[in-house]
Amino acid sequence: MAQIPVAPGVQLMRKADRFATQISWLDSHHCFSFGQHYDPSNTHFGLLLVSNDDVVKPGTGFETHPHRDMEIVTWVLSGALVHQDSEGHNGIIYPGLAQRMSAGTGILHSEKNDAFTLTGDPAHNAPVHFIQMWVPPHEAGINPGYEQLDINDKLADGGLAVVASGLAKHADERAIAIHQKYAALYAARIPANGTVQLPDAPFVHLFCAVGTVDLEGQPTLTAGDAARISGGAGQRVVAGPAGAEILVWEMYATF
Repeated sequence: MAQIPVAPGVQLMRKADRFATQISWLDSHHCFSFGQHYDPSNTHFGLLLVSNDDVVKPGTGFETHPHRDMEIVTWVLSGALVHQDSEGHNGIIYPGLAQRMSAGTGILHSEKNDAFTLTGDPAHNAPVHFIQMWVPPHEAGINPGYEQLDINDKLADGGLAVVASGLAKHADERAIAIHQKYAALYAARIPANGTVQLPDAPFVHLFCAVGTVDLEGQPTLTAGDAARISGGAGQRVVAGPAGAEILVWEMYATF
């Protein structure tokens, strides 16, 4: 990880241009190289190594698999995702629930769309749509861990809510902590034609998860599009007439 001066610039990544994995139970779009998809010029942005936009069919999902030395944040947009891991953590992740798993020295976990089986709630018998994001920890070899918190109340005002952060400035306002002192993740549910201001940071990653947004000085972003902002200067984001939901990474180092 290196803290370096960054020349200002914006690179738009359209959903249609991203790597895609489409199999019987999964429709996934990857912001960066992932799995069998590899482009040496597109492996990360700042500290963000993975940003996968996943839709998983009911009764299916990711079987138990390992991770190590990674901070993994999952944000559900619709439906419900069941998490279980080898440290004994389990639960149902739903929209507005901030969730982080620290892989540390090693952890096994599964993520499945089987909340209907567990609860019998017909609302859970539907595809689950979620964004999963990975950043490296600033220190390897920590103990595995898990944290979650419902922040729907914080999202109600339409501004940027701190979902997960390791930045010292967020010690009293973050929903959950990540073991990465140079990064923070925000979410916002912006009302129709509402405006938020992005962080002023060397690396800012904006993902339009729902609806449309206009990023200052750029063409409109639609759901699934991303903007990689180098040398961020606090640009404004304006939601379209139907409102929008965005995810924003603020980063002060690169991998």
